[in-house]
Amino acid sequence: MFNIKKSMAALVTGLTLLVPSVHAGEPAKSLLTPDNHTVILIDHQPQMAFATRSHSIEDVRNNVTGLAKSAKAFNVPTILTTVAEKSFSGPLFPELKAVFPEQTPIDRTTMNTWEDKRVTDKVKKFKKNKIVIAALWTEVCGVGPVLSAIEEGYEVYFVTDASGGVSKEAHDMAVQRMIQAGAQPITWLQYLLELQRDWARTESYVDVTNIAKEHAGGYGLGLIYATEMFNAKEGQ
Repeated sequence: MFNIKKSMAALVTGLTLLVPSVHAGEPAKSLLTPDNHTVILIDHQPQMAFATRSHSIEDVRNNVTGLAKSAKAFNVPTILTTVAEKSFSGPLFPELKAVFPEQTPIDRTTMNTWEDKRVTDKVKKFKKNKIVIAALWTEVCGVGPVLSAIEEGYEVYFVTDASGGVSKEAHDMAVQRMIQAGAQPITWLQYLLELQRDWARTESYVDVTNIAKEHAGGYGLGLIYATEMFNAKEGQ
């Protein structure tokens, strides 16, 4: 007698064998995660910004604030440092102070942040092998710590659009030099989305989309539009 249930079961089994298994791939070890790196924000001060020509001051201020908020949203250890704050360069951008109101920036005399023991002691205390750096200016205060940290065995990521040089050429050549030494160039929005990685991570969804709405230009405006018009959400 023909057995429908057995026939259907055999058919399902056969189809299953024809369909390749889908397994999640392992994420690259070079990707940033909230718990594998430290952020260092270097010399985002008025006097340094006045001479920046590779990017507009408005863009640098927006981008480094987006970067700082991203780090804070994911509880990434973040070091703020300035150079000659009282005598020459002025205070840290107020929007960065607002992100980390409890933190007093480390004020240095050395142009190379890595040569200030207070900074390197903090880095070692956090015990993270990866470092994310943004700096004014790229060709001086960015290159110095990036090259130094690389030579000490750290993996370094340089945030190109939250940094700036005295000319486009100065910035570009400095970035090239860092890349040749092994640094990885990233942008601030790339950083934010790399930490989020999966829209199913609901615990950080609101923070991430709010940061994007405030600082990510057209993408942020698109999020506002989609939310208001269709109550849409990323990943749904």
